[in-house]
Amino acid sequence: MPSELETFPNEYPGREYEIDVECPEFTAVCPKTAQPDFGTIHIKYVPDQKIIELKSLKLYILSYRDRGIFHEHATNAILDDVVSACDPIRCEVIGDFNRRGGIKTTVRAKYERS
Repeated sequence: MPSELETFPNEYPGREYEIDVECPEFTAVCPKTAQPDFGTIHIKYVPDQKIIELKSLKLYILSYRDRGIFHEHATNAILDDVVSACDPIRCEVIGDFNRRGGIKTTVRAKYERS
């Protein structure tokens, strides 16, 4: 289970602004081949009341290191966990995974509050 994402209060909740975080050291394990997968996770969100604390985000991303998970599922799980932690107005997570076996994968998952 991934480590918990911590938050802190947004001092500007009435202002729409975007936070863009790049996590270039994402590693997980392919559940099919048991080979390591590497990539960069981009998280872009418009906060409302809470902001993700970056050290907890780093620990959260590192918690995937030994986890068997497909690229598509990792990207969507990260989106779900970010949305659950900080309830943003909008959020997009992009999993930009390194080539393996001659194939490059980029997965985009989006959330917008209704």
